[in-house]
Amino acid sequence: MEEKKELVNSEKLADLAVLGMLEKKASDIVVMDLRNVKGAVADFFVISSASSDTQVEAVAKSVDEAIYKGANEDPWHREGTENREWILLDYVNVVAHIMKTERREFFNLEGLWGDAVIKRIQAED
Repeated sequence: MEEKKELVNSEKLADLAVLGMLEKKASDIVVMDLRNVKGAVADFFVISSASSDTQVEAVAKSVDEAIYKGANEDPWHREGTENREWILLDYVNVVAHIMKTERREFFNLEGLWGDAVIKRIQAED
């Protein structure tokens, strides 16, 4: 019989996304808490930068694996897997964005959602 895991809250999902990002050495990781932002589409955005399209893909795969392993959840929707410049993994209440550095600077999601509480994640060396 398959073991059933209990539902994981959005904070835990965001933490799992961060773990996946750290696993593949993503940089400039931020967790944006959007729960008190009017009109927000999710509870959290978890955003990271990657230096190449290969790293973007590896980080996205690592996030996917970390969330599946820790919460038994697959993304509701994925975008960007073709061009690998900005992969979005949508878990409904948590949206993970893995972006090439120049794409991230151009789109400035942190600026667009300026009312969010932003927590910067420091990678452990």
